Amino acid sequence: MTATTGQPLRVVVADDQALVRTGFRLILESEGIEVVAEAEDGEQAIAAVRRTRPDVVLMDIRMPGLDGLEATRRILADTVDDPPRVIMLTTFDLDQYVYAAMAAGASGFLLKDVTPEHLVAAVRLVRTGDALLAPAITRRLVERFARPDAPAAALHRELAALTPRELEVMGLLARGLSNAELAARLQLSEATVKTHVARVLGKLGLRDRAQVVVAAYETGLVSVGAGPTA
Repeated sequence: MTATTGQPLRVVVADDQALVRTGFRLILESEGIEVVAEAEDGEQAIAAVRRTRPDVVLMDIRMPGLDGLEATRRILADTVDDPPRVIMLTTFDLDQYVYAAMAAGASGFLLKDVTPEHLVAAVRLVRTGDALLAPAITRRLVERFARPDAPAAALHRELAALTPRELEVMGLLARGLSNAELAARLQLSEATVKTHVARVLGKLGLRDRAQVVVAAYETGLVSVGAGPTA
């Protein structure tokens, strides 16, 4: 749900701790970002998204009743045409639920002790359609929790639709390279790299870079333990 140019970025904050919700609201609103609703569990988060149609949802993973993971799945399934971007909130950087959320379509995650500057930057980043990836942490998550034997057969077949260059770009994305690093590595312009990334997303039906990382490991395109290439 991309905000119209000139309009405030609209956010829903879902966390069972009132202090966390209040703190995030104060930080975001001090930077001109509108918090349109708060929720203390997954059911409230789903209702708030349906009611307010935000651009971004800050979603705690562990909440009473319906947790943030299932709420994320339902929100993204419920708003196929123009879904909000979901950022998961967690107290642990290596959390199997974070990985599952990324596979379900979340655009990344933040630790709850995030600095105000990082919080604001993250919300603005995912609003543009990019994924919030801390490459080292994301790779550690994927390597710990990815299941190459997971039900990824259909997606694996879709890899055949990618050109050799697109497969190369996907593999490098999975290793955490930025567009600038990809451009330098492949001796391409950043605009060309963005085009390749968009084609990978489109052909595989993926939402953003977070899902590219997951797909690359679960289809075996990148193997667990394969570090960044020099």
